[in-house]
Amino acid sequence: MSIIEEAEAVEQVAEAHQIIDRLQRQLAREKHRSERMLGAAYQAVTDSIAALSITPVTKPAADRRSRGEETAVLMLGDWQLGKETPSYSSEICEQRIALLRDKADRLVEIQRADHPVKRIALFLLGDMVEGELIFPGQAHQIDSSLFRQVTVDGPRILGDTVRWALSRFDQVNVYAVPGNHGAIGGRARRDMHPESNADRMLYEVTRQITDQARLTWNVADDWWAAADLGEHCRFLLAHGHQIRGYAGLPWYGFLKKVLGWASLQRIWPEMEFDHVAVGHFHTPTTMYFNGRRVWVNASTESHNPYALEQLAAAGEPAQWLLFVKPGQGVTAEYLVGLT
Repeated sequence: MSIIEEAEAVEQVAEAHQIIDRLQRQLAREKHRSERMLGAAYQAVTDSIAALSITPVTKPAADRRSRGEETAVLMLGDWQLGKETPSYSSEICEQRIALLRDKADRLVEIQRADHPVKRIALFLLGDMVEGELIFPGQAHQIDSSLFRQVTVDGPRILGDTVRWALSRFDQVNVYAVPGNHGAIGGRARRDMHPESNADRMLYEVTRQITDQARLTWNVADDWWAAADLGEHCRFLLAHGHQIRGYAGLPWYGFLKKVLGWASLQRIWPEMEFDHVAVGHFHTPTTMYFNGRRVWVNASTESHNPYALEQLAAAGEPAQWLLFVKPGQGVTAEYLVGLT
């Protein structure tokens, strides 16, 4: 090897060392940044859990009566937690759910004056959170991130409601379906895994912080669920965005879907139902189709700018509370106003 060739080889080795040194420094920086990001994520989760006030639950006093026993059914849905309008926010949502619990307490005691009510079924009908990428411009209409909706405010409010139920009833059964506002990934959300739904995430976080022997969670694997509360008391649960309207009115869509679902019972027996509970439309109403009742739940929100402009419609905050008795079906129903 000539002197010139040897010098060139030494220079190439030196350049290679410089490249390796630069790459090692970059790797070290990336590793440090990744560690910081991982640490920040862990800290965020730790802070979220610390922000949840998990109070002990006292079992209710025993009711020795058994004759005429009924089950309470509280429909919870379309909280749109995180949404911000001139008359609604996460704080107002929490206040209205607290009011709902207080009013439900009084209505349950009215029923208990005549007969025992030892069990409650909580129907979680979806859109518990507002989301972030459901429609253009939504980022300007929320007061909290999806992370906070799912891991901090949502579990606190829903967890308080589940613990309230445990303190008033011997048995609590939760049945939950996802909503369209739980979808993540924006307009391309169809590419997401079905489990990647913020409502499902909220249900799972709340389940973990409320798990007790007297409590059961039944989170739907699909868009629907069946809640079997006894003879003539079997409910089909869905969020409601599966219903398509005609001329802007969903009544015909409900007629088609309910009768269609009912016809599937012979080949799909797990879908057998007596009644239907949905949300989505933010307008409380009931319908009757050939012996089957449909309850459309209201929302806790008020002043929806989109509904006012696009649909010329508005709803008042409320949630349904029913009482059912095996063999008889629904025996009482209350639309609980939240203002």
